[in-house]
Amino acid sequence: MTVMAPHQIDATAAGFEFLAAPQHAGVRLDRFLTEQPEIVAAHLSRSRIKALIEEGRATIADIAARDPAKKIAPGDKVTLVVPEPAPAEPKGENIALNIVYEDSHLLVIDKPAGLVVHPASAHESGTLVNALIAHCGDSLSGVGGLKKPGIVHRIDKDTSGLLVVAKTDAAHHGLSRLFADHGRTLSLTREYLAFVWGVPDRAHGTIQTPLGRHSTQREKMAVVSEARGREAITHWEKAEDCGVASLLRCQLETGRTHQIRVHMAHIGHPLIGDRTYGAGFKTKVAKLSEHAREFVESLRRQALHAATLGFEHPITGEEMLFESELPEDLAQLRDALAEV
Repeated sequence: MTVMAPHQIDATAAGFEFLAAPQHAGVRLDRFLTEQPEIVAAHLSRSRIKALIEEGRATIADIAARDPAKKIAPGDKVTLVVPEPAPAEPKGENIALNIVYEDSHLLVIDKPAGLVVHPASAHESGTLVNALIAHCGDSLSGVGGLKKPGIVHRIDKDTSGLLVVAKTDAAHHGLSRLFADHGRTLSLTREYLAFVWGVPDRAHGTIQTPLGRHSTQREKMAVVSEARGREAITHWEKAEDCGVASLLRCQLETGRTHQIRVHMAHIGHPLIGDRTYGAGFKTKVAKLSEHAREFVESLRRQALHAATLGFEHPITGEEMLFESELPEDLAQLRDALAEV
């Protein structure tokens, strides 16, 4: 594939250039392009090729060819310009939100498990952002960009709990500063409730190991060397001993992707229900009561809940503190583990 010069096409577009051989004499333009290996590798269908030709994005001997049926002659230089797809603009959707606080600057959401925070390739709709656009309209801060308006921090799709969203740009800048500081010098508190396998032999502890992308499984995070990763610090405290499992309170001093999940697995206490980082602990399930075993096996997410969120209001300076009780599924898990 040859990227064409900016004066010929949009600098952000991909340009393909081919030279017709004698065997291509009389071949239709759309067929000629569709059969090129580079076009096949780019996963461009014949219907897509036809549409691009009709848009004037194909040339033969530097002359626009808008007819997909135009015949090729040996020696013809054929080019095709494929513009990069424009990012889809999220649309407002009528998705119920559990709003625990709202003013003209921000709102605090109690997010259910299963709700994706912002659109991505696998989730273009049905996200928290889609719900926020419908709820806030044009008042939602645009600092986060097209896909992340108002989003200051995030929690995993299958983690439930508290999340603050900026409605104005001023609030967004102030909250971003708080979260970048991680509560070290500014007012920010984040506490999670985590049900983990096993019972730590201490009442509390701190995990301080760098995190980065897994070397072979790119969708996963892993404990890595300082050279490859970023600083990650998790403080934990044992809240309940459930025999083969326990309930921990975890406080974040940094905010890395999957931080609690990776850190707890690293010390041998992965989260219950975590199929990504806790798959090797299925033998623990056999030690549960029948009811608890059935419940754990039916749990479709990691047992992690963002229970406490505290921060200084970025505009008023007021100290805000919010707490969220365990959602129904984790409350039932707690009761089931107590049966052991």
